[in-house]
Amino acid sequence: MFIIGIAGASGSGKTLLCKTLLTELSNELGDNQIGILKEDSYYRDLSHLSLEQRHSQNYDHPDAFEHDLLEKHLQLLKQGSAIEVPLYSYQSYTRVSGSEFFSAPKILLLEGILMLHNRPLRDLMDLKIFVSTALDISFIRRLKRDIEKRGRTLESVIDQYNTTTRPMYYQFVRPSQEHADVIVPHGGRNRQAIDTLKARIRELITT
Repeated sequence: MFIIGIAGASGSGKTLLCKTLLTELSNELGDNQIGILKEDSYYRDLSHLSLEQRHSQNYDHPDAFEHDLLEKHLQLLKQGSAIEVPLYSYQSYTRVSGSEFFSAPKILLLEGILMLHNRPLRDLMDLKIFVSTALDISFIRRLKRDIEKRGRTLESVIDQYNTTTRPMYYQFVRPSQEHADVIVPHGGRNRQAIDTLKARIRELITT
């Protein structure tokens, strides 16, 4: 299994890039040959906290994620074993009951803001990508997404962005781009970058 880590700011276009690669490479390689695993699924379980307490947590800090569990799951996938991926609710800010069965694909797209920050995770990757998008564009995308799909209010999104998202971007996310093999400007709509990545991935799986 080949692991491709894709990092970048919230709203930078990581998800669109992953979905585009998934669709186009699946057409070439066949179904079930490529899969996506999201760092967000590994947010820590905060069910022991009240909803108000969960709301005030810093979800952009490395400690917000159970990266050791993700590392364990990646090791299992590399061995060919299936895993049970935790289910996370953005509405309740915590995990929910149950899990998602995930079998090892030939190519795994591993997406998240801090995917290149964590060294043990980086060491498992065959290709490391950083999506670089202007922060104002990323914020507008995040604002629209969080209100429409995650049940957030305008005020809550702005407050979280100013309090944690932007500071953590400069402290942890942006510095991690130095570990990238490829930097993709302008997010998931960069056609030239997508074609280049597809060529790199083809080369990766045939050598």
